[in-house]
Amino acid sequence: MKLQLALDDISIDDAVALLDRVHPFIDIVEVGTPFLIEEGLRPVRLFRARYPNLPVLADVKIMDAGYYEARQAFAAGAAYVTVLGVTDLLTVKGCLEVGAEFGGTVVADMICVEDLPKRIGQLEGLGVRALAVHTGVDQQAAGRTPADELALMKQVSRHSELFVAGGITPATVSHYIALGADVAIVGGGIRHASDPVKAAEELARLARQ
Repeated sequence: MKLQLALDDISIDDAVALLDRVHPFIDIVEVGTPFLIEEGLRPVRLFRARYPNLPVLADVKIMDAGYYEARQAFAAGAAYVTVLGVTDLLTVKGCLEVGAEFGGTVVADMICVEDLPKRIGQLEGLGVRALAVHTGVDQQAAGRTPADELALMKQVSRHSELFVAGGITPATVSHYIALGADVAIVGGGIRHASDPVKAAEELARLARQ
């Protein structure tokens, strides 16, 4: 399993200070949606230049203008770009066209998708090869976890890499490995840990065993 560090409510300076310490344990660094809203694509360009061997995911959550917006993110240096699974299939198709041009990966974020089996079939039929189980912060506050959706996604997906996010910590990551996740997305479990380096090292050890 790969380990993805999600950076959301953070400044560029603090993000660099953290990544300088933990990047040896991280497989993908995510410039999260709040970070993108605050700073635009500047963190994507900076991380790509500063950590050339660390793939960057731009969590742009594209909902429209797929070809244009995906091009912006991939051109800035993102290796992964997210599109919302609930959007129009033409939007997804546009993202995939640009992803193929840049050699990048389009990740369909399945947050709020009601009929997962049907939608996964449609997305994979278009050529999507990466799906994200995403239990949002508001849903987590209501007591939901990604486990049930991940189990269903593993069952119905034919060939996609499966990303999972939603309150993952060293205490819970093994559960998601057992359910078949390929990428564990961790934010606060590293950033807000009392010792972020120790948490990242422990998560990497568990993910790669």
